[in-house]
Amino acid sequence: MSQIETNYVVAQDIFAAKGIDSEQAMATLRQTPISVHCWQIDDLTGFESFDSVLTGGIQATGNAPGKPRSIEEYIEHLREAFSYIPGALKLALHSVYPVTTNKVERNAIAPEDFKFWVDFAKEQKIGLDFNPTYFSHPMAASGLTLTSPEQNIRNYWIEHGIASRRIGEYFGRELGQVCITNHWIGDGSKDYRIDKVGPRKLLIESLDRIFADKIDPRHNLDSVESKLFGIGVESYTPGSHEFYTNYVMSRNNCIICLDTGHYHPTEMVSDKLSSYLAFGSEIMLHVSRGVRWDSDHVLMFDDETRAIMQEIVRANALSRVHIGTDYFDASINRIAATVIGTRNAKKALLYALLQPNKQLRDVEAGGDFTKRLALYEEAKTLPVGLVWDMFCEREGVQGSGWVEALQAKQTAKGSWR
Repeated sequence: MSQIETNYVVAQDIFAAKGIDSEQAMATLRQTPISVHCWQIDDLTGFESFDSVLTGGIQATGNAPGKPRSIEEYIEHLREAFSYIPGALKLALHSVYPVTTNKVERNAIAPEDFKFWVDFAKEQKIGLDFNPTYFSHPMAASGLTLTSPEQNIRNYWIEHGIASRRIGEYFGRELGQVCITNHWIGDGSKDYRIDKVGPRKLLIESLDRIFADKIDPRHNLDSVESKLFGIGVESYTPGSHEFYTNYVMSRNNCIICLDTGHYHPTEMVSDKLSSYLAFGSEIMLHVSRGVRWDSDHVLMFDDETRAIMQEIVRANALSRVHIGTDYFDASINRIAATVIGTRNAKKALLYALLQPNKQLRDVEAGGDFTKRLALYEEAKTLPVGLVWDMFCEREGVQGSGWVEALQAKQTAKGSWR
C-alpha cells in the first residue's frame, strides 16, 4: 500500500466518524465539470493576431516568458495544463480562437471555424463553453458595442452575438452536453454620465435581438455577465449586476453569470447565490480573485472560494450552477497559472463535499447555535488534503509533485519564472 493510500485510509475513517462519505465526495467531484477558461494560456491574445492588444477595460499584466507564438504551441501548452488537472473538465473558448485558414469577421463566424475545437473536445472527453468577444476590435474602438448610439456598430455586435449562439448550439449538439455561451461587454464611461438610462435601453434592445431565436437548451444556454467597472470605464457600466438581474428575471431567455471578481471588494458572491437559487435559477459562475481594483488574479483556495462551493453543495445545486474559472496573469508561468486556479476550484469543491453538512443543518434546525459554530470551526481542520491526494492518484494525475514536474519541462525550454 502506498503512502497516499495509507493516509487516505486514516482520513476515510476520520470523515466516516462524522458521517461523511469520502468515497461519495470523490465520485461527485469526478463527475462535476469545471470549465477552464482558454485565455490564461495566452493573455487572451487569441488566434486573430498573435500581436493583438486588449481593449475594453481589461488587461493581462506581466511579461513572463513562454507565451505561445503559434496555434500549435498554444495547443501544446493547453494539453500540458490539462494533464495536471484531475476530474471532469470543459474548455471555455472566446470567439477569437477560431482555427481556420481564412480571416473571418466576427459577425460572420460559423461553426465550421471551430470544428477543430469539437474534435479536440472529443479527443479529450470534455465539453465546451463559448464567449463572444465584444472587445479588442476596430468596431469597438469607441469603447461601445451593444450600447453604441451608432446603429451600424450595434448591428455588427448583435450579429456577432447571434453567430456566437449558433456556435454554442453546435458545440452542445456535437458533444452531448450543454454549452454556456456567456455574453460580457466592456461598455461604459470613464467619468460621470448624465443619461444612464439611455445606454441600458439600447442594451435591452440589443440583447432581445441576440436572444430572439429559440435554441434547444439541451445544446446551448446563454448567460449575461456584469462588471462593476473596468479600466477606462470607472464611473459607469450599463451592464451592471442590477441591470442583468432584472433582464434575466424579466425575459427568461438567458441565465445570470456571477463573476467573483466583478464586484466591490466588500461584496461576496457566496452571499448572493442563495437569493438566485431560492427562485430555482440556473447560474453561470466565473470564479476569479479580485485584488483591490483588479479582478482577474489566479484563483486561490481561499475563504471566499470555499464559501462559494459550500453554498452550492448545501443548496444541492450542483446541477444548476455551472462552474468556470476566469482570470489571466502574465507575471507567472501561464500553464502553471491555469493548473493552480483550476485545481484550487476543484479542491474547494471537494472541501465543501467533505463538510458535515447534514449535522450542521440538523444542529441549526434544533436551535443549538453554539454547537453549530463549534462544529463549523472544527470541520476546517479535517484532512481534506489526504482525500485530494487520493483523488489525484485515482485520476492518474500528479498530486503535490506536479509543479516540480512542470517546472523541469518549462525550465528546459527557458519558459519558467
